[in-house]
Amino acid sequence: MLDVLIIGAGPIGIATALEAKKKQLNYIVIEKGALVNSLYNYPVNMKFFSSAERLEIDNVPFITTNVKPIRAEALEYYRRIAINNSLHINLFQQVIAVDQNHGHYSITTNKSAYTAKNIVVATGFYDIPNLLDIPGEDLPKVFHYYKDPHYFAGQKVVVVGASNSAVDAALEIYRKGGQVTMIIRGPSIGSRVKYWVKPDIENRIEEGSIQALYQSKLLAIRKDEVDILLQNGTTTTIENDFVLAMTGYMPDFTFLKTLGIHLSDDGKSIPMYNPETMESN
Repeated sequence: MLDVLIIGAGPIGIATALEAKKKQLNYIVIEKGALVNSLYNYPVNMKFFSSAERLEIDNVPFITTNVKPIRAEALEYYRRIAINNSLHINLFQQVIAVDQNHGHYSITTNKSAYTAKNIVVATGFYDIPNLLDIPGEDLPKVFHYYKDPHYFAGQKVVVVGASNSAVDAALEIYRKGGQVTMIIRGPSIGSRVKYWVKPDIENRIEEGSIQALYQSKLLAIRKDEVDILLQNGTTTTIENDFVLAMTGYMPDFTFLKTLGIHLSDDGKSIPMYNPETMESN
């Protein structure tokens, strides 16, 4: 019987495991992918918005020579913490079922089964992309995750979105020789784009190196082209090799509901809980 089962081996899951170890609790962390799986799936060249000290956990210094840490440094940092503290983490185990019986939980994964008095859910929100729900979105040329610009060198690439992920992808692919068209729902690049990147993308758009279609919408995707609804209400079709739909991600709400967690019905899907006991309602 575990005191606590922690679902998710990201930074929060690791921090929770460290606290459980300090309190001498019997715990296990299970993770459906690699250690800090979300960070692993970040773009290879990604630089964090946060400074190193804001990424630290358990007062362990995050040492970097960069003003802003990069993905590889973050992976090394969290991996070292997990290994050096001998944390009990079982990777590549996906939760299949959770049942509550007589005050404890029975958890079944694709590899094992556990019994625990408490469960901590630290699954984040990077696993399920917000879909465009348009024809052709299931084609192999469409990506909801972006890793490396080299793959798109010399290709005609549509990037949907104007957030940090979309801007980073557009700039990197352009600099590797890709022909980039950004499809942006609003009238400008997102206001929350990293301050040292925003002038770069705006200047590349202004000089014509990257084409930006503001207040536009991707309507359909086909093997060699895409349809776009423009600001003036007309539709245009352009040749296209790949589509990067950088439209954000969401938590696994279905999984949360299977745990008995009630979500608010105001469109925000906020977990409901008792603020006095901190127990889920």
